[in-house]
Amino acid sequence: MTMPAEVRVIPLAGLPELEEGDDLAALLAEACGRAGGLEEGDIVVVAQKAVSKVEGRIVRLADIEPSARAIELAGDEGDPRQLEVILRETVEVVRSRPPLVISETSHGFVCASAGVDASNAKGDGTVILLPVDPDASAAGLRERLSELTGIAPGLIVSDSFGRAWRQGTTDVALGVAGIVALRDLRGTIDSRGYELRSTMIAVADEIAGAAELVMGKANGVPAAIVRGVDARGEGRATDIVMPRERDLFR
Repeated sequence: MTMPAEVRVIPLAGLPELEEGDDLAALLAEACGRAGGLEEGDIVVVAQKAVSKVEGRIVRLADIEPSARAIELAGDEGDPRQLEVILRETVEVVRSRPPLVISETSHGFVCASAGVDASNAKGDGTVILLPVDPDASAAGLRERLSELTGIAPGLIVSDSFGRAWRQGTTDVALGVAGIVALRDLRGTIDSRGYELRSTMIAVADEIAGAAELVMGKANGVPAAIVRGVDARGEGRATDIVMPRERDLFR
């Protein structure tokens, strides 16, 4: 990976409200065309909710019967039905303060509400779940974009996560294809001759965070092109997940 001289972040506007079964890659290809087209080395960042919608990862709360545990975790302020959906997406409840739940998902992500979210969902009374396999979703979109445009961009499926040490959220990579997700600098020498022993850079998260600057939560722009970062390689978003034995918060 070489250092870029310049990085551009290009919003991909004009996508319609997405429905299950829509050809998201075709819509992205059209949006890329309107933005001037893809170039070799480009990275397309797509919001997780766009992917989840076309994959049918939508739940109607009216169809959910909450368990006793969900009612307990909801407390006085939460919706027990939504907590039940969260529990169904959860491998382990890591921390809870009703109605807030921090949990580990089947993907290994530790995040608020197992990624279950009502914002930008399909109307009142619905919630959106994370893709079943975000890395596979990214790979599928990349392959289809390559077929449609003749260029195989890097592909990131992104979502907003909180962080244990800092307030606020930032976008991170949930799914990755065609790029290196984690840049391992251990064993390299810095400018002063010091050997780096523990430094690893979450490249895919950095790119996802940059893309979010033009996507946003309320802008109706679910994707962006990041240009100028040469991160080509073979990685997966799961490469960035902290191994449990190194997790100091559990």
